Amino acid sequence: MECSAAKTCACENVKRCQAGEVGRLFLWFPVPHTLAKVTPFLKKERFGFELMQERPGLGVDCRFGQAQEIARHLANLVAPRELKETQVLFVRGAVQPQIEDFSDMASLQRFIAFSQSDWLVDMLGQSRFTSHFQPIVSIQDTSQIYGYESLLRGLDDQGNLVMPGSIFAQAAEAGLLPQVDRAARLSAIAQASQHHITQRIFINFTPTALYDPVSCLRSTVAAIDQVGIRHEQVVFEVVESDNPQDLEHLKTVLKYYREAGFAVALDDLGSGYSGLNLLHQLRPDFIKLDMELIRNVHQDLYKASITEKLLEIAQKLDIQTVAEGIECIEELNWLQQRGATFAQGYLIGKPSATPVASTPRFDSGAVAIA
Repeated sequence: MECSAAKTCACENVKRCQAGEVGRLFLWFPVPHTLAKVTPFLKKERFGFELMQERPGLGVDCRFGQAQEIARHLANLVAPRELKETQVLFVRGAVQPQIEDFSDMASLQRFIAFSQSDWLVDMLGQSRFTSHFQPIVSIQDTSQIYGYESLLRGLDDQGNLVMPGSIFAQAAEAGLLPQVDRAARLSAIAQASQHHITQRIFINFTPTALYDPVSCLRSTVAAIDQVGIRHEQVVFEVVESDNPQDLEHLKTVLKYYREAGFAVALDDLGSGYSGLNLLHQLRPDFIKLDMELIRNVHQDLYKASITEKLLEIAQKLDIQTVAEGIECIEELNWLQQRGATFAQGYLIGKPSATPVASTPRFDSGAVAIA
């Protein structure tokens, strides 16, 4: 099959799905009941197929474009769990799969997503990415810029911006997270160098996209060294809501970063269920408080209690804090009084292609604090 699962692809490897060609589509179903759902459709549509002997499965002969068509129809026949557990392999030509082909096996769900990802594959292949930068400032003097968070943007074939939500959603479905995550890191480095940023640069990364920290991150470190950015200038952010199942793997990734001289931030603390455990396990240099926790924190007793406790813990552990998503002066004032370290949000400055050179200074006593 030419629609490879992400775990079998190198971060640099980007190739278009070839399932539209002539070949054979092999499907292995989780239970015989799933096979029984599928065969009536194939018989009705007169697709030639051959049942497997050893387990519930079959191979279907496909003309141009039929593999994708069959996969989409089958997705409507099976339950969501069966969609995830049915395994698919497409092999070009009328041949049986060889041992090396099985490394390209993917779930039916991922096979369909990848076959619909030509726009993202083109974007990756042509490096149509850029980065916008949002300022991070001292919370006590918001005119003092401490650093910038780099935020990925894509460019469509007309040069229009594509927001990261759709890019990462499709990448996750299609198994392209390693490639997109790498593109985001390299874009952040290149753009930061182009704009001669001398402050801290906060770069997001997805732990599940890094299977071998040394090989996956070698190109990132090389890019940083090539443009002359100091390692201590870079902060890598791990998103807490990813809720990584393999904590030891994440520790290995962060150990690699730290040994190379980079700082580490735990992003979106308060957005998931495992934040305090990750705080204990990972011991980051920074924690970034989730914007949903900050929104109206001055008016919401529950949010206020949680945020106060997180700030208190961070202060005791000597961890610097960044309050994200600040949109009004009342939120800023509340956080100033409770000892947050840095501020980030639309009140301070929106993400922009060119990093802002200055930010407004707000009078901490201008608004009464509840």
